[in-house]
Amino acid sequence: MPLQTIEELALFHPSGRFVLPGNPFGKDVANGALFRALARHGGYRQLNVLNQLGLSPAQLADGLFAEGEAGPALAGGPLWSTAIPARSGVLLRGQPHLSELAWIRRGEGRDDAYSLVGLIHTLAPPAVRESIGAAAVAPLQPWDALVCTSPAVQQALREMFEGWGAYLRERFGGSRTTLPELPLIPLAVEVERIAAQAASGAARAALRSRLGIAADDLLVLWLGRLSYFEKAFPQVMFQAVQDAARQAGVRVHFALVGWFPNGEADQQLYRQAAEAYASDVNVLVLDGNDQDTVAQSWAAADILLSLVDNIQETFGLAPVEAMAAGLPVVVSDWDGYRYTVRDGVEGFLIPTLGAPGGAPGQLLAHLHSLGLETYQTYAGAVAQHTAVHGGQAAAALARLIASPELRTSMGAAGQRRARQMFSWPVVVAQYNELFRELVQRRHGAQAQAGAASPHRISPLRGDPFVDFAGFATNVLDSDTRVRLGSGVAGPEALARTQAVALDRMYPGLRGSPEEAARLLALVGAADPAQGCSVAELMAGFDPSRRPFLATTLVWLAKLGLLDWLPPG
Repeated sequence: MPLQTIEELALFHPSGRFVLPGNPFGKDVANGALFRALARHGGYRQLNVLNQLGLSPAQLADGLFAEGEAGPALAGGPLWSTAIPARSGVLLRGQPHLSELAWIRRGEGRDDAYSLVGLIHTLAPPAVRESIGAAAVAPLQPWDALVCTSPAVQQALREMFEGWGAYLRERFGGSRTTLPELPLIPLAVEVERIAAQAASGAARAALRSRLGIAADDLLVLWLGRLSYFEKAFPQVMFQAVQDAARQAGVRVHFALVGWFPNGEADQQLYRQAAEAYASDVNVLVLDGNDQDTVAQSWAAADILLSLVDNIQETFGLAPVEAMAAGLPVVVSDWDGYRYTVRDGVEGFLIPTLGAPGGAPGQLLAHLHSLGLETYQTYAGAVAQHTAVHGGQAAAALARLIASPELRTSMGAAGQRRARQMFSWPVVVAQYNELFRELVQRRHGAQAQAGAASPHRISPLRGDPFVDFAGFATNVLDSDTRVRLGSGVAGPEALARTQAVALDRMYPGLRGSPEEAARLLALVGAADPAQGCSVAELMAGFDPSRRPFLATTLVWLAKLGLLDWLPPG
């Protein structure tokens, strides 16, 4: 059977906005770039964006396309829509949380209506792992997928599911667990744009002149969030640059291009560490939110240094961007970095040393799970007890500082690798291949899984009106008879609710004011002693509106405009 062409794609994107916020996190940058790349290189006829704001196609296009740029037709839709994903065949979410979406799909009675695809950005937060682990008990299927951006993430996820599945079997005696696929697809960058920025001699001269960097000086670059607790402790990098400069006998500058999560307080910590470990190095801090500065940095720099030691990291865009810029890289031998960078080819991988598991790690896990320590402490404490070999980092930098030829050859190798593996057209093609395979698998399923299941909504996150029905004296049903409340003259009594803010709250669960007025008019026209049954009232309304009119009747009773008890 030939693989089906994907003509439409649905995105689950609650904000509906594709313009990056200030101080963006890596996942924000990665998701925005992925969505733009899918729109530009996916070849879709239409892109459907499920969002909570009801944005128009013109609003959705803002940040997704450059002005005047052609692309697929855009359409919005509500977050809980199942008809749009069913027509598209695939619903993509830029997060790994798929269990809620699987239950929404199950609510329509068809687990095979479309495929769900999520994206792993980090596995470090325990809350994220719990959310991902919910896939083992949610109605996810083999035609769904969680995209892993590096082999390290893929392996860690497999091990997590194996351990979780073993516990579930031990606890409940089950023998089968259905899990989503775990394909490996990397993140990517706009290789040609970065390469062009890096090739600008004017940009190189301008930034180096502004920073006081002479033509024969070396500029080492860090790019990314300046967070010791969620990215990298900087001391080993400061020490490595200092030692490399002394070994090479060359004036070296170290530019930190990024932003500090805690502002001046964090910057002071970095400044203190730089003075202690890199007193002979000109350490510079540049604004990583200024895209002109970032572009000039690619041109002005000679080497990228990124010695990440944090479990929050899973892929790492900075080394890939640096390779696109034609820069050699010195990076820690850590998760996604060892996937994107080949030691001795595009740069150097610096050995790392982790602490063994045991009482300290269990203490940290317990403190965080009880809410006694923040996630920042959880991740930062692990990083503080993870070592990166400073001596080898200094030696690698010294080799590159001393050899323009090595910098050139490694930079060229990195640019080739970025084009071949980490450019958006290449990666989008892998996404389309995944989408086609999932569609084929879904179409080849022997049965419509879940079609006959009585469990249409999660028992743990169910309909609160149903889950807590026993709390009330009575529950409205089709036989419930209602009449006007005491002293209520008719629909005009509804007008007072417009003047009381508390009366108007939470309107999304009930009918419109016009529908409420119509219900009151129908009740008012009935025999006051007998009233109207709910079934009689609903008969004249569109069936799709009746559930919302039922809550409207209860709301009217809450306001005293209707009475549900028999007279007397």
